[in-house]
Amino acid sequence: MKQGYVYIMTNNKNTTFYVGVTNDIIRRVWEHKNNLVDGFTKRYNLHKLVYMEETPLLSDAITREKQLKNWKREWKINLIQTINPNFDDLYELNFSKQDWDI
Repeated sequence: MKQGYVYIMTNNKNTTFYVGVTNDIIRRVWEHKNNLVDGFTKRYNLHKLVYMEETPLLSDAITREKQLKNWKREWKINLIQTINPNFDDLYELNFSKQDWDI
């Protein structure tokens, strides 16, 4: 079985959040950043990865995604701040440009 990732995307002003799940975090965030995914992230310009968790199984990430989607906004902000107090773009900080060649 594949590992999974649950992640949170936001816009430049950190006003809107999207919780998602994937088995390939680099590819998925790259798709969001390049507006290749129609829907919520494209409509609201959510191009900044501010939170991610790796899980041993994709099913664990799906369970966690469902949990986070039910959280209040304040709880999500507090969670993000535990690992990313400045709301930096973790994609740009953690993955090199060569990783982006999808």
